[in-house]
Amino acid sequence: MIADSTSTSQPCDAASFVAEAGKLLIDRHCEDVMLLDVTGLSQVCDYVLIATGTSDRQMKSVSDEVGDFGEDVGFCVFRKNIDTGTTWIVVDFVTVVVHLFEPQCRAYYDLESLWSDAKKIDILSQTTAP
Repeated sequence: MIADSTSTSQPCDAASFVAEAGKLLIDRHCEDVMLLDVTGLSQVCDYVLIATGTSDRQMKSVSDEVGDFGEDVGFCVFRKNIDTGTTWIVVDFVTVVVHLFEPQCRAYYDLESLWSDAKKIDILSQTTAP
């Protein structure tokens, strides 16, 4: 399943969806894309996908595209939140939460440290990093 495919209509599991969503973020020039498996660590979701956007316009566009991709594969957006300055966009798919940040906001909230016990997933190879 390829994130660029607009004809995909078959459902997929959360791990496949989030890996493809991560590839989509990379393809759309988001920076420092990180996928964390927080299964058993979070009571809210199983995967956290974090990326840095290059502009507010790019972040809005990518968040819309990730939402559309989710709907195409059976992961509808539960909630989407954009702060007033478009420095942080959250797209919540329940089992997967996508965070798009502008660089200073990402450094400030430092979600990677918050989830330091989580398994890091290599998006490009879809394998768990040691």
